[in-house]
Amino acid sequence: MESCERITEIFGSEVFNDSVMKERLPKETYKALKKTMAEGKMLDLNVANVVANAMKDWATEKGATHFTHWFQPMTGITAEKHDSFISPTDDGHVIMEFSGKELIKGEPDASSFPSGGLRATFEARGYTAWDPTAYAFIKNGTLCIPTAFCSYSGEALDKKTPLLRSMEAVNKSALRVLKLFGSDATRVNATVGAEQEYFLIDREFYAQRKDLIFTGRTLFGAKPPKGQELDDHYFGSIRTRVDSYMKELDIELWKLGILAKTEHNEVAPSQHELAPVYTTTNIATDHNQLIMEMMRRVARKHNLKCLLHEKPFAGINGSGKHNNWSLSTNTGVNLLEPGKTPSENAQFLLFLTAVIKAVNKHQDLLRISVASAGNDHRLGANEAPPAIISIFLGDELTEILDSIASGTQYQGKKKVEMEIGVDALPHFPRDTTDRNRTSPFAFTGNKFEFRMPGSALSIAGPNIVMNTIMAQVLDEFADVLEKASPENFNSVLDDLIKKEYLENKAIIFNGDGYSEEWQIEAEKRGLLNYRSTPDALAHLVDHKNIDLFRTQGVYTETELRSRMEIYFENYCKVINIEALTMLEMSKKDILPAVSTYVRKLAEVVSCAKQIADVDCGFEIDMVKKLTSLSTCMYNKVKVLDDNIVKAHDISDIKALAGYYRDTVLTAMAELRAVADEIETLVGEKYWPYPTYGKMLFAI
Repeated sequence: MESCERITEIFGSEVFNDSVMKERLPKETYKALKKTMAEGKMLDLNVANVVANAMKDWATEKGATHFTHWFQPMTGITAEKHDSFISPTDDGHVIMEFSGKELIKGEPDASSFPSGGLRATFEARGYTAWDPTAYAFIKNGTLCIPTAFCSYSGEALDKKTPLLRSMEAVNKSALRVLKLFGSDATRVNATVGAEQEYFLIDREFYAQRKDLIFTGRTLFGAKPPKGQELDDHYFGSIRTRVDSYMKELDIELWKLGILAKTEHNEVAPSQHELAPVYTTTNIATDHNQLIMEMMRRVARKHNLKCLLHEKPFAGINGSGKHNNWSLSTNTGVNLLEPGKTPSENAQFLLFLTAVIKAVNKHQDLLRISVASAGNDHRLGANEAPPAIISIFLGDELTEILDSIASGTQYQGKKKVEMEIGVDALPHFPRDTTDRNRTSPFAFTGNKFEFRMPGSALSIAGPNIVMNTIMAQVLDEFADVLEKASPENFNSVLDDLIKKEYLENKAIIFNGDGYSEEWQIEAEKRGLLNYRSTPDALAHLVDHKNIDLFRTQGVYTETELRSRMEIYFENYCKVINIEALTMLEMSKKDILPAVSTYVRKLAEVVSCAKQIADVDCGFEIDMVKKLTSLSTCMYNKVKVLDDNIVKAHDISDIKALAGYYRDTVLTAMAELRAVADEIETLVGEKYWPYPTYGKMLFAI
């Protein structure tokens, strides 16, 4: 157990953070770097050389021999190419060097990363560019420099570049609005805290499951006698082995300056959650990638396997990633926290209304931002919100907005007829209302919790969308308010909030998102319901979305179309890999195991008949049943095999995605149903894989 003193000592010890820069950089260099970090501008090469040398000295003192530009390509994970600090000398020795040019820019091969047609295989050149707003850090003995990644011709090939663009877009738009309220803020940052859910199983069991190895989820597996029905795992006592893992994980994350705060058992057996303190969005995105990497790495030390798939086990809760999003100024104001003065409350109501309009107007983009083959198994189940986007505000805040919009008295603790900018809102503490776990987008007092992202997803995508749609709406609001005179500003503001709230309030729903009634009601309200990834992705390049991202400077049309291509390809590839894995497991493992068990039963019957005329009802019935089921399973295998072959003839990527969803996934489900029934009948020592019961309850 680490002492408090030890924790404060190790926190950020592997990060080239502000205190290290202050200590190691000349004052003028430090000021120049801080200005670059604040404004996001290019760093002068002379300054970069000084920074690079100090960074190298610090890293080598900690044992680092290499550096890497650490970036986030469209694979959804991180990438790195390591270069040593060594440079040859004339006398046959080496010296340790690191230049400003190497710090600022790298040149990795770009041909083998997903590009959606932006790059051809023979067009290999790509560039990484230092993100000076994110601190460098040491990971596994290598100095890691967070960078953006682009093609030779300048198109973004990563998730960080558009994220930074979206942050700049919402900053500019929010400042336009804040200026009208007399704010002295000079920067608005989108802030995020991403709660991360995950499973832990024994590594020995993982190594015996081809489906987990190749796909991250179990493609076969009968339900065990006990699952999560008793709700005894949620917030339960943490098992000793898991507790040791969590403690070491915390230490490794704290070294990297990651504010790992909360950890607990989640609803499903062997499922857990880690939540950090919120921070600036691009830093939170970097940190979440590191959290996932460290979860896997530390698990190996404890002979565990960390599963980050959205639905690794059928029949129990899958894993999500709750994205807590807000906007904060560099003066310490959270723009989504109700204030104590009329002016603060008017400002809060305007930004709240902007969120309502942005989410309503761009339901499609929020759904697209979380679309994946894995997340399709999770959305709409009892642990995740439905595919229908809606906003939960809670009854009190909804009533306040309704009373403002209608001009009637608010029937709260004290009856009051409110006028925006004149009367303060009734006291509105953060936890004035219950939480709604079924809501995709829930207001939680001073932020919105977007609950739809899957556990393996990079949070860059959802936050790019949230920042961009907010920037657009805030620009629209600023266009109206900037025309108002000081004398009629409150009146124009009042009319704007009322108008936009009434036009967009259909997106607000405080009830049970799982109910059939909500499905019907949502359709009546005109809300979108894209149940599958192909349904959603087809709308990414709708004209309104191309225009949105282009206007806000987040994606060019070419970049947006490339991403649609990448997402469709990924969807098809994931299902194809799953189908091929099912076929291999069926042909090489499950069907032979059934044959072995049937043969054993038949031998028992034969021997018993030779010794005495005894009743072998159990053995005979099992032979008959298993023979019938194995024949049925074999027929299902042939159907799936044929379906995969036919998929090769479909060249249109959208049509192929639809085929995988409607035909291949259906065949996979039918094959699994038979195999899972067989699993319940075959003797455990004959079954080729660890069962759900073993994997979920053995730690």
